[in-house]
This record gives sequence, C-alpha cells and structure tokens, in this order.
Amino acid sequence: MWTVIDSPVGELRLVERDDTIVAIEFSPFRDGDGRVRGDRDDAHPLLVETARQLGAYFDRDLTEFDLPLAPVGSDFQRRVWDQLVAIGYGETASYGQVAHRLGMTNAASRAVGLANGRNPIPIVIPCHRVIGANGTLTGYAGGLERKQLLLELEQDALF
Repeated sequence: MWTVIDSPVGELRLVERDDTIVAIEFSPFRDGDGRVRGDRDDAHPLLVETARQLGAYFDRDLTEFDLPLAPVGSDFQRRVWDQLVAIGYGETASYGQVAHRLGMTNAASRAVGLANGRNPIPIVIPCHRVIGANGTLTGYAGGLERKQLLLELEQDALF
C-alpha cells in the first residue's frame, strides 16, 4: 500500500508492506523501476501515522521517528543505514566517520556513500545528515536543495 503527502521538500510517496515502512520516495516518482507498491490507500493506519510523524518533523516538533522500518538492501547497506539512524537530529557525520563506526577505514568511505545513496527510506533513515569530510554537501538522491533544506530545518529547530 502507498499514499502521497505534501511536504516542504515536495510530494513524498510513503510505501508500506506487511505493516512496515519500506520506502519514502521523492517526486517525481519513478513507477517503472520494478518496485512493487500495491494499491493506494490513504487511510492505511501505518501510512497515516507515518504522515503524522513526518508532519511533526517538518513542524520541528519531532526529532526521532518511531516507525516499523524494513528497508530492503544488502547486509552492508543495512549496517550503514543502522549507523545513519544513530546520527542525532541536527548533527552530521562524514562518510569516513560512518565507515569508522562500522569498524572500517576511510577507504570504505566510497562504499558508505553508495549505500547511503541507496537508502530507500530517506528522512526517517537520515541519509541527509551525511556530508563530505570537508563539511560540504555531497550527493543526495533527493537533490542537494532538499538535503540543504532538511539540514537547515534541523539546525533552525535547535536554536
């Protein structure tokens, strides 16, 4: 099941399967990517709750999500995504720092970046909080403008 909500970063498609969130997709949506999404259901309880939590996040009233997540990916990708959730609201980490948290060297930064870019549940699994070693914003599946907006939203909420 899926639904679409409006947000400050554009429309978001929320996708659930087996009562877990499996994807949050930025518009424009790519329907021909082979992912199974099922039927639209704007009243599905988990999708309604996910929309509520995202709304509270964008209103700066929520700093931690409490949703059942089931991102589909390799073991390495899931390990990286687990590390992303550990980056606190309003904080950032470099790709190298994430690699070190996984017990790897800076040489693994590129692999961390690739896994970060394949995160199927952005915002909730906060891949926008990963930045370049020199503090610059680097690639983001939703585009750098969205990444900047999400980081600014969190920084503004802290001050």
